[in-house]
Amino acid sequence: MITNLNDSECKNLLANNYIGQLGYIYIDRPFVVPMTYFFEKEDIIIGYSEDGHKTKSMRDNRKVSLLVSEKADSNVCNSVLVHGFYEELSGSEAKKDLHEFSAGIKELILKKEHKEVNCIGDFSHKKETKNTTIVFRIRIDDLTGKKITD
Repeated sequence: MITNLNDSECKNLLANNYIGQLGYIYIDRPFVVPMTYFFEKEDIIIGYSEDGHKTKSMRDNRKVSLLVSEKADSNVCNSVLVHGFYEELSGSEAKKDLHEFSAGIKELILKKEHKEVNCIGDFSHKKETKNTTIVFRIRIDDLTGKKITD
């Protein structure tokens, strides 16, 4: 059976996870890539990336989506689809959000996986990079959630 998640259930799922699938448009084609994120507030998701294909695409077309799903148990799967707008940060605002992102992910990993991590490199494939790091927000415009049960 498929049922809708209410707004609170959607936000709870976002707040208790940190890996999603980011959707964006590049030259009139949809792309979907994995993304580490942090659900900061009621309407903001924080992420970061190297400066490249994805960030160029999101600058050109700010409309993005993020799909987060989890298997609650063997009979239940929940998912949330976020539609929002890409917003690139810089300076002290980027630093503040990257710190909040890192602290939030560390806390989630400790809570969910009972594992301590010390830095972003412990939970991200971007351990060392020569490219510029871009910190961004996705301002949530709309979200919908589904629960699938056997």
